[in-house]
Amino acid sequence: MSFLPQIDMMEVTRLTRRGRLGDAMALLQGRKVSGPSPAPTTRRSFTPPLTEFLGRMPAARTDIEPAPSPAGARFEEYSFSNQAGSRGYKLYVPSRYAGQAVPLVVMLHGCTQSPDDFAAGTRMNELAEDLTFLVAYPCQPQSANLSKCWNWYSPGDQARDRGEPSLIAGITRRIMAEFAIDADRVYIAGLSAGGAAAAIMGAAYPDLYAAIGVHSGLACGAARDIPSAFAAMRQGGPTLPATGLPIPTIVFHGDGDSTVNPINGDRVIAQSKASADLHIAEERGVSKGGTHFTRRIEADSSGKPVIEHWSLHGAGHAWSGGSPAGSYTDPTGPDASREMLRFFFLHTLGA
Repeated sequence: MSFLPQIDMMEVTRLTRRGRLGDAMALLQGRKVSGPSPAPTTRRSFTPPLTEFLGRMPAARTDIEPAPSPAGARFEEYSFSNQAGSRGYKLYVPSRYAGQAVPLVVMLHGCTQSPDDFAAGTRMNELAEDLTFLVAYPCQPQSANLSKCWNWYSPGDQARDRGEPSLIAGITRRIMAEFAIDADRVYIAGLSAGGAAAAIMGAAYPDLYAAIGVHSGLACGAARDIPSAFAAMRQGGPTLPATGLPIPTIVFHGDGDSTVNPINGDRVIAQSKASADLHIAEERGVSKGGTHFTRRIEADSSGKPVIEHWSLHGAGHAWSGGSPAGSYTDPTGPDASREMLRFFFLHTLGA
């Protein structure tokens, strides 16, 4: 999660160190701070300063053009509106789609990213071409969040049929109505703020998404406002209690992530697992690029994985195995996109 360079970070740091967290957050949201500076205070709610979170990642690339689609394939822009507002989205339809029922994967980008950037970095369109499924990329505009982050920390954007969850679900259902989508094989994944939003979607719409993927994200309910969001990013936060059946979930998180503490990956797993009694196995390996990882698998009585947690040793805040054509990727890691799809396609709704 990163923020746009137009923000006056020196002033944010000064306000934070003086305990003026409300004013600091106002600047981060693009609002003006008015009134005289109050007397210094010894309050220190954020240590290290907020700028340590905001400066750990470079700005996302803005020069990314979508790669040419193969003959017969389409990567087009659409929009969806409801009572919560409107969002654009891009949809990739592979060349071998001919009206047959196929899976749908919804991909939620991270802060400062765009659908084209996220598609390039994850290579998900290339995999859709190989495996024949549709991919949707909802777009968070700057008008909704200065840094184009999904507002995962806002109470109004954490519940079913409200705010951003209603828009993302609406996009999903619109595509299901307009294309031949296998309704039992619809999945959602995201990176960072998008990963946190994917966790919300899994919790809010277990009847819509058969499985979720959370890369470097946080659990549903980890924060209720911007200050608690930074606290959760730094040290983890409380999560909403799990209810009902477990949510099939695959998590990727670097244990060297200095932007979103890897403990958040554990909390995503704990929430998704609910009270299920699963059989646990663990394996260690190394990717072709040299990244060591531990893969923890929690399976049901039939041996099917319900939970997978990939801990990437030494890795930071970036999509594992991604392409350098997109931002926030680590090409040396195991291929998160391909592994998520393998996990997703094991699961269907109600199975």
